[in-house]
Amino acid sequence: MLETKLDLYLPSILSLNSNKTLTKDDLLTDKLLIAKEDQLSMYYSPHNEYINKAAKIVIVGITPGWVQMKEAYTQIIKSINQHHPIEQSLKEAKIAASFSGNMRKNLIDMLDQCSINEISQSNSTSSLFHEQRHLLHTTSIMKYPVFYQEKNYTGHKPSVISSPLLSSYAFHEFSKELEQIQSPALIIPLGKTVEHLIKQLLSEGKHLEHTYLHGFPHPSGANGHRKKQFEEQKQTLKNLVEDWLEKNEAGN
Repeated sequence: MLETKLDLYLPSILSLNSNKTLTKDDLLTDKLLIAKEDQLSMYYSPHNEYINKAAKIVIVGITPGWVQMKEAYTQIIKSINQHHPIEQSLKEAKIAASFSGNMRKNLIDMLDQCSINEISQSNSTSSLFHEQRHLLHTTSIMKYPVFYQEKNYTGHKPSVISSPLLSSYAFHEFSKELEQIQSPALIIPLGKTVEHLIKQLLSEGKHLEHTYLHGFPHPSGANGHRKKQFEEQKQTLKNLVEDWLEKNEAGN
């Protein structure tokens, strides 16, 4: 049986109306609140409970946003109503919510240009979110959704380092999760904040067995510098992917 926080929040999940579109009034409630710190709020969401320990590619964001949270709850309610086992329900929530919306389209476009599709031996890395899903693990530094002043937390204000709540997830919970990923995996930090936090873990001698695609921009449409940042880093990123592929082929 998969050990998760789900048991604590399952009664609240089961009480949600499965016949209506979920809103913030339904999910951003005290019943689903994990912790509150000043103007930060962290809420439970089920999709980052499932860990694909055999993944070859691990994509890391800063925290799930509202869209991902909504997709995760919509799916897990559907899965539970269809009497799927809990672990399967959590996996299905993960698949439904992972970098959903326009962010996934932007992400796939950049991954393709870095030749990540060669890992899945397909024409596009979109296969990683579908038939080649066994190769992929998606997660976040803060595995549960964090909101600042009721808006998606972006990783900047307040800084992770200045927040005891966020630091505990970044340097303890996330580190424990990464320990479960079989090496050597290709880790893709999305954006400078995630990259900086992972580099701090590496400086402490943790998780050195993996390869890290540093310099990968955050795929959010709100990142106005994404295309320029990516063009500047693309060749370096491609070289890192090719080196990782060669090492893995030599090791097989």
